[in-house]
Amino acid sequence: MFASRPSVHPVEAPPPTDPVGQPTGVLMKDLPGMPGTTGGLGLRLAQFAFAAVALAVMASTNDFPSVTAFCYLVAATILQCLWSLSLAIVDIYALLVKRCLRNRRAVCLFAIGDGITAALTFGAACSSAGITVLIDNDLNICGENHCGSFETATAMAFMSWFALTPSFLLNFWSMASR
Repeated sequence: MFASRPSVHPVEAPPPTDPVGQPTGVLMKDLPGMPGTTGGLGLRLAQFAFAAVALAVMASTNDFPSVTAFCYLVAATILQCLWSLSLAIVDIYALLVKRCLRNRRAVCLFAIGDGITAALTFGAACSSAGITVLIDNDLNICGENHCGSFETATAMAFMSWFALTPSFLLNFWSMASR
């Protein structure tokens, strides 16, 4: 039996009328908060400031080493301070020389580093908050401890995490959109 078979013929798009004025690819705008922007620098400085305050307040107490969660908070805020300060320096350099930080490897490194420090900071802040509530509400031994300092350090760690979250999300989005 001789049945007809459909055939598909591709249709080519007509060439653009002005090939010089059109970009070769889709260019993503620098969103405020991305690496190499003033918004990104502001987020990094806020992360560093909140983590440094949390570290200073927690280290000013003499009984934080007796609780593992507080030692974890100190370690996480030290890492957060180092990470945020180093990326703030990279952002300052990129702004001064007007360089774009959209290199695939750099964005991947920023996203992974932000994700790790975000998880550590959030975990440390949550564990410190749990211990602070235990000391304050359940055991009622705030008179013997520095509950105000513990609460302040925990709040600053949460604020550092809140400042870190947009950086992580923007870097992760930029990495995933490639």
